[in-house]
Amino acid sequence: MKHPNKLLRFWKILGPGLITGASDDDPSGIATYSQAGAMYGLSTLWTSIIAFPLMAAIQQMCAKIGLVTSQGLTGALKKHYPKPVLYVMLLFSFPAIVMNIGADIAGMGAVGNLLFPKIQASFFSILFTILLLFLIIYLPYQKIAATLKYLCIVLLVYLIVPFLFKQDCMDIIKHTFIPTIEFNSAFLSILVGILGTTISPYLFFWQASMEVEEMSHKKRHLIVNKKIIHDMKQDVDFGMTFSGVVMFFIILTTGTVLFKGGIHQIDTVEQAAAALKPLAGNFAYLLFAIGVIGTGLLAIPVLSGSLSYIITETFGWEQGLDKKFHEAKAFYLVMAVSLLLGLSLNYVGISPVKALLYTAILYGMTAPVLIAIILHISNNKAVMGKFTNSKISNILGGIAFVVMTVAAIALLYLQCVS
Repeated sequence: MKHPNKLLRFWKILGPGLITGASDDDPSGIATYSQAGAMYGLSTLWTSIIAFPLMAAIQQMCAKIGLVTSQGLTGALKKHYPKPVLYVMLLFSFPAIVMNIGADIAGMGAVGNLLFPKIQASFFSILFTILLLFLIIYLPYQKIAATLKYLCIVLLVYLIVPFLFKQDCMDIIKHTFIPTIEFNSAFLSILVGILGTTISPYLFFWQASMEVEEMSHKKRHLIVNKKIIHDMKQDVDFGMTFSGVVMFFIILTTGTVLFKGGIHQIDTVEQAAAALKPLAGNFAYLLFAIGVIGTGLLAIPVLSGSLSYIITETFGWEQGLDKKFHEAKAFYLVMAVSLLLGLSLNYVGISPVKALLYTAILYGMTAPVLIAIILHISNNKAVMGKFTNSKISNILGGIAFVVMTVAAIALLYLQCVS
């Protein structure tokens, strides 16, 4: 069906790529970007420009693997690589994703408490967990996809906040296009944290699996052609652009307001939101806080869904958001257990800040290996047929591999010397 309105047609194209990009800016990501802005002002704005092509290249490869093979990334790993590789990925992915979920739930609860101080943060954390469990289990795929898609709009609040006060345009342009690097452990830790937050392994699995879901829902099995690939690239590019723009504006907000206001240490999203209130006013604070809750509602289903696809594909269990609970019990139970385990982290003494640190280490160690495997699959004609990587995709993928490998080594080094 052709839509006379080009914007409407473009909105129809958007799906897995947009959701993946938007979910990348989850509460834990917002905390990382806020910390970067508070500690170093606008000095890390350039990272949003550098990260975009690397993110887009890897996510396009993952999406194409899903479209061409009609299976998720775990399925491709299981079919074409030794089982130990798959089990190592599972071993690292499970705790990393659960801790990420826990940090996001804690962040949402804490922000809920800021908005309604008389209600405890733990109550909000439990409430959001129950709400997410209900929506994930009882909504059909089409409604889940549509809900996630419209939740992306919440992130637009971060594009408004910086314009609520005066900005130095020349300073912004300078720090956007001229990289600033300080060779000390604190600054390098922030750079590694930003990379680990933007190029996260769970997004690789989610992207491939969601493309399979979309194909299944639209009943387009085995009909992959240039138009479908083109639409996928538009979707992924827009999603990654959206993610980068939101990241840019969060750093801009905290770099302008908090850094210049003398607040240089932000460890959690609620600290960032609370610090904005006296410096930027109630409206900026309210928008920032609403954005955190909205991104959590968007990102947590992606995190738990990624883990569920990884586990169910590994063991050959029935899977898919397009299936009802009784048709894929194991799939939905994994999602439910991951949310409950994430919630429980708040009660076993693991702070959200520590959870984020452990998550970054585990993601940092698995990302380079996964990127290498994704590059290998994407260039394998026996798997991808005529849809193997272009030269530019391989160059960007190679750069992403090198960057993430260096980041992983730097992260381990910084942890050893700290």
